[in-house]
Amino acid sequence: MKYIFILIILLTSCTFTVADAADSNTVSSTVVTNNTPPTANSPSVVVNNSDVCTSGYSGSVQTQVLGISSGITIKDANCEMIKLSRSLFGMGMRVAAVSTLCADYRIFDAMWMAATFCPYMGAIGEDAKQGWLDNPHMVPEGSQVFAALAKKEEEFVKQEQEEQNKIEKEKQALVNELNQGVHKERNDKVKIFTLSGFALLLLL
Repeated sequence: MKYIFILIILLTSCTFTVADAADSNTVSSTVVTNNTPPTANSPSVVVNNSDVCTSGYSGSVQTQVLGISSGITIKDANCEMIKLSRSLFGMGMRVAAVSTLCADYRIFDAMWMAATFCPYMGAIGEDAKQGWLDNPHMVPEGSQVFAALAKKEEEFVKQEQEEQNKIEKEKQALVNELNQGVHKERNDKVKIFTLSGFALLLLL
């Protein structure tokens, strides 16, 4: 009984000591406030139709003050040309399908080099070739074949002009030479006539 009483006194004193120690603790905390604006998120541009030759692109820019995001669709002209040509071919319009592809200068040059000329106003084969040669302004822009043909024609015209100038110079030189000969002959006749007249006067 004595020992139990001593144990109770010790436990009670320890509890008061811990409580006093807890009252003397200081708790400090630091609160950091973040004022950064939210990040600009790029919108998702989805093209669901496979027959539409477009591609979706998006982007965003974020600064300390302003955030901008945007999305666009870009049309693929090459894809459209191929799909249109396939549609025409599927309907049996083969010449029209080839003509659609020939709007691209690469196809035009390939057909020309293969001697299977692109159709021109309903004409095919050599007739189409002559039609393109007679109307070079209708050739797709960027054609290397017609650029080479135009350069060759320009060189030919320049050479013809040089030959013509050379012929004109030779003709002019010949005319000058003939004129000089005529003048010389006239001068000789005048001299002979003058000497003849002088001799006649001496005889008289």
